[in-house]
Amino acid sequence: MARKKTDRIRIEVFGPTSEAETTEQALHPSNEAVLSLARLIGRQMAREQFERARALERKQARQNRSDPLR
Repeated sequence: MARKKTDRIRIEVFGPTSEAETTEQALHPSNEAVLSLARLIGRQMAREQFERARALERKQARQNRSDPLR
């Protein structure tokens, strides 16, 4: 989507707060975002691993059905 020349990007600059923030408090929102992203990635990896295992089980079941009786 192309931007129009009339569109402008607004950048807000915030001055120092009256309260002194600790580093932990300042990083809290970004920590939550990182943990959420890590959770999503972990779930996706688990889904993919589960699907690979199921596909292998199905493949082995097909091979067992197609093997002639010995």
